Amino acid sequence: MNFQIPVALQFVGLLGLSNVFMTVAWYAHLKNLADKPWWVAALISWGIALFEYLLQVPGNRIGYTQFSLAQLKIMQEAITLTVFVLFAILYMGQPFKLDYVWAGLCLVAAVYFIFRS
Repeated sequence: MNFQIPVALQFVGLLGLSNVFMTVAWYAHLKNLADKPWWVAALISWGIALFEYLLQVPGNRIGYTQFSLAQLKIMQEAITLTVFVLFAILYMGQPFKLDYVWAGLCLVAAVYFIFRS
């Protein structure tokens, strides 16, 4: 039996993982490396970001076989916000804000409008 993961699931999975690395690279240093010089944080973040690109580039290539460029971008933004909110609350200890819900609904609307035609 030949089982193939649907393109949409491959794209969302790879970009979801990519965004975890991106979010850690961009923001974890604020918590973990606050006492280090900025350049140390930048070098470590660049190392982490390498894994972001190793997932993001193939994810977008796979996604582009089925989705338009605009659809890829809007879905990426929705994935980014989802990952960021979870990171902010669970890792950085930020309180949940209703504004996260409103921003999420705006992105759901953006996804709707980009896919409706």
